[in-house]
Amino acid sequence: MSPVRIPPIQCLLTFEALARLRSVTQAADELCVTPSAVSHRVKQLEQIIGTKLFGRADFSLTTEGSEYLAHVREGLAILERFPSAQSAPGKRKLRLAVTPTFARSILIPKLRQFTEAYPEIDLTLQVSIPLLDVVAEDADLVVRFGTGRYADVEHVCLARDEVTPLASPAFVREHGPFDEVSDLEGARLLRSPLEPWRTWFAAHQQDWPEPVDGSQFNDIGLMCDAAAAGMGIALVRLRLGAPWLENGSLVRLSERNVASPHAHYLCWRTGAMERWECTAFAEWLKKAVA
Repeated sequence: MSPVRIPPIQCLLTFEALARLRSVTQAADELCVTPSAVSHRVKQLEQIIGTKLFGRADFSLTTEGSEYLAHVREGLAILERFPSAQSAPGKRKLRLAVTPTFARSILIPKLRQFTEAYPEIDLTLQVSIPLLDVVAEDADLVVRFGTGRYADVEHVCLARDEVTPLASPAFVREHGPFDEVSDLEGARLLRSPLEPWRTWFAAHQQDWPEPVDGSQFNDIGLMCDAAAAGMGIALVRLRLGAPWLENGSLVRLSERNVASPHAHYLCWRTGAMERWECTAFAEWLKKAVA
């Protein structure tokens, strides 16, 4: 009797998602993989079981595909219930490396929702600033901030944002007003390689060079604290600057927002998403920051 080859779990998850959503793009977003990975996994599954699952370009199921889907969903439901039956010593361990201000402004305020929804997962948070090569070691999942051109890992975009200049009310009273973009010329601008001022200048048709003088920060949260203390004007992503805007320690100098050239990405090594805890956190995080 020849051994039975059981399809990889990621192939079964992908088949179920594609059958339900009937869209490669939506299935890829839900599973935090690329559309090509979705297609590859479905083809791999069809080769393993020797049956064509989808009959048309609209991803309608074949008769065999419908029958197999029922079995797959039954099996996944059983597996999904299993972790909650584990005792505390058997908790799943998940290590997350995250950029500091993303954690402070976006993740931590919502993280209790995840820990309550998944008490069987023990989460360890580590600080990482990949744009500056400060990388946490041995993390299962990593939140990076940058251009998204990461050849060393698989990744999915979590959140794009817009930037605008912020300063403390006292700074504006003392050095303002800043009603026009030209009012920023010669002003005390705080600097960060994480958010270059040339993005703002170019959007306002100003051919100004990137500032080379003034205080510089490798963390947006520290720069916001410095701006709140009256040290100068910071160019800040609105979602990250929300806590300071909400408590009034920083105010906007302009009503116009400019798209940041960078974004936050969730990254992982190939094979990480085969672990249930990684997939669970990735799906939760995408919804939490949407």
